[in-house]
Amino acid sequence: MNTENHSQTAAFLWSIADLLRGDFKQSQYGRIILPFTLLRRMECVLAPTKNEVIKQTFAQEGRPDTVRELILLRAADQQFFNASPLTLGTLSDTQTVDDLMRYVQAFSKDAREIFEHFHFEDFVQQLASANLLYQVVQRFAATDLSPEVISNFGMGIIFEELIRKFAESSNETAGEHFTPRDIVHLTTSLVITDQEHKLAPNSIVTLYDPTAGTGGFLSEGDEYIQSISEKVSVSLHGQELNPESYAICKADMLIKGQDVASIKLGNTLSNDQLAHHRFDYMLSNPPFGVEWKKVQKQITDEHSHKGFDGRFGPGLPRVSDGSLLFLLHLVSKMRAPRDGGSRIGIILNGSPLFTGGAGSGESEIRRYLLQNDLVEAIVALPTDMFYNTGIATYVWILSNKKTAVRQGKVQLIDGSQHYAKMRKSLGSKRQYITEDQVNELVRLYGRFEHSAQSKIFPIDAFGYRRITVERPLRLNFQTSAERLGKVMEEKALQKLDSTAQQQLMAALQAMDASLHRNREQFTKLLKKALNAHGVSLSAPELKALLNALSERDPEADICTTKGQPEADASLRDNENVPLGESVYDYFQREVIPHVPDAWIDESKTDARDGEVGIVGFDIPFNRHFYVFQPPRPLAEIDRDLKACTDRIKQMIEGLSA
Repeated sequence: MNTENHSQTAAFLWSIADLLRGDFKQSQYGRIILPFTLLRRMECVLAPTKNEVIKQTFAQEGRPDTVRELILLRAADQQFFNASPLTLGTLSDTQTVDDLMRYVQAFSKDAREIFEHFHFEDFVQQLASANLLYQVVQRFAATDLSPEVISNFGMGIIFEELIRKFAESSNETAGEHFTPRDIVHLTTSLVITDQEHKLAPNSIVTLYDPTAGTGGFLSEGDEYIQSISEKVSVSLHGQELNPESYAICKADMLIKGQDVASIKLGNTLSNDQLAHHRFDYMLSNPPFGVEWKKVQKQITDEHSHKGFDGRFGPGLPRVSDGSLLFLLHLVSKMRAPRDGGSRIGIILNGSPLFTGGAGSGESEIRRYLLQNDLVEAIVALPTDMFYNTGIATYVWILSNKKTAVRQGKVQLIDGSQHYAKMRKSLGSKRQYITEDQVNELVRLYGRFEHSAQSKIFPIDAFGYRRITVERPLRLNFQTSAERLGKVMEEKALQKLDSTAQQQLMAALQAMDASLHRNREQFTKLLKKALNAHGVSLSAPELKALLNALSERDPEADICTTKGQPEADASLRDNENVPLGESVYDYFQREVIPHVPDAWIDESKTDARDGEVGIVGFDIPFNRHFYVFQPPRPLAEIDRDLKACTDRIKQMIEGLSA
C-alpha cells in the first residue's frame, strides 16, 4: 500500500471525527480516534486465530492465570490475545458500553494497559452519553485494517498522520511525538550501514531510543536490519514521556511480536528505567531546545555526586536546552569496545555545535566527545524537514569502535541541498529527502573522502585555548572644575560628614589644576594637599577620589602596583589559540604587533591540564562549507528596481483609470 493510500485511510479514520462535532472539543477528537484505531487494528491482527483462542479460553477455565495466559498467547500466535467472543462488529446497540469495556478488559495485560493510558473508559462513557458510541463503533468495525491490507510500516504512518491531524486541531506540537519517516530512514541508514559483521546470521542485536515517541525509529531500525540479514533477532528498547505516544509505541511493538517489557513510560533524564542496559545501536530525535528546569535537581545531583560514574560527568548544558543531556545519556549506554562497541544516531539543532564558550558545560561536553574520539560524522539536513519547526538540523553519528581510517578524525557532510519539495506541506514540513538522496548521503559518508560536500578534520581542528590578554592601565589626573564636580558622586566620599567634605573640596581647589600623567607623582601631591587641610582619608576613600579625578589616556604613564603593571579591565580581551599551537608563539605573532604593551594573564589556567588558557571546543559547521557569493553588479540591481517601479506605476494608473 503506498503513502497516498495510507493518507487516504488516515483521512477516512479522521473523518469519523465529524460525528463528534458539537459534543466534543476538537482537542478531544484524537483521544477517541487513536484508541479506536488501535483497537480495530489489534482486532484485525488477531482475527485469523480468534476462534482457536475462544476455544482455548473455555478449555482452560479454572487453570492458574499464568498457565492460561501462556496457552492463549500460543493460540493467538501473537504477543497479545483477546479472550472475548465479541468484536466491534458484534457489539449490540443496547449494551454497547458494558460490552465494549468487557471486550477491552478481555485483552492480555500489556494490551489492556494501552487503553488505560488513553483514559478510554471515560471517553466511551462520554460517547454513550452523547448517543454516539454505537455509530462510532460501527464506522470502525467497517474499516479493514488487517495486515494483508496495511503493513505494520503503513500502519505506523497512519498513526503518525492521525497524531499530526490531532495535534494541529488542538494547537499541540505534533513533532514532539514522532520524527518524519524520511529523516528516520536517513539516520537509521547512516548508523547501520557497513555493519554486516555485527549482523551475522543467528546473532541478537539491541536497538534503543530514549525518546521513543510512537516507535518510528525502533520500527525502521528493526525493518532495516531484517532487510540486511533475515536471521538476526532484533531486541527493541525504548522510553517515552507522553502516555499516549507510549501507548501507540507499545501497541505497535505488540502487533510486531516484540517483547513490550522493554518499552518504558517516564522521563528518561530524571528516571532512566533501563539504567543498567547497554545497546548495540541507538537512535534518537530528542526535543529541540527544550528546557530541563523540571528535572534540574535530579540531573545536577547525578552530575555532582556520581561524576563520570553517572551519565552527566563531562558537564551540564544551560538549563534552557537539554539536547546534549540526551546525547550524554546515550553515550553512557554504549557497550565497551571489547564487547563490540555501539553506534549512535541523534538528531540535534544547531546550538549543540557551538553554544557556550571555553569552559562552559556545552564546550566541556563537546571536549569529552571529541577527545574520546566518539564523533564519527555530522550531517547537515535541509531546512523545513520537521512538522513543527523549519530550523536547521543535524544528524550526529557517534561510535566507540571507529574503523582505523576514521580514528582521530571527524567527517562533516553538507546535506542541506539534498531535498525535494513536497506537493503539499505538512505543518512546517515543506521538504523531504528522497530515497536516492538518502543513498547519496550514505555513500558520501561511506566513502570518507574530502570533497565539496564532505570535509574531514582531525579532532584538534575543533579545539582552542582561550587566553586572556591584558593591557596596562594608563590614566591622567587633574583637579579641573569638571572633575571636581564628580568627586561627591563617589559613594565612598558621600559617607564623609559635611565638615570633612568641605575640607576635602578646599584642599582640592587649592591644588594646581594642571594635567598629570603619572599616578604615583599625582598621588604624592594629592596627599600633601590633603594633609595641609587636615583631611585624612582611608584607602578606599583615596581610591574613590583618584577615580573621580582621572581619565584614561593612552599617552599617560602605566599605573603600577608593587612595581607590576596594573591591568585596565576595559581593554581586557580574549584570543582563541588553535589547539596544538604554543599560546606564546601565537601571542607574539598575532597580538604584540598590534598592541606591544599587552601581556597574557597567566593565572587563567585550564582546570583539566593546568596549562595557560582555558580549552574550548566548537564545531563551526557552516564556516567550513561557506562559499562567497559576489554581489550583483549595481547596473543589474538598478535595472530590476526600474522594472519594479514601472510596474507599480502602471498598476496605479490602472486603478485611477
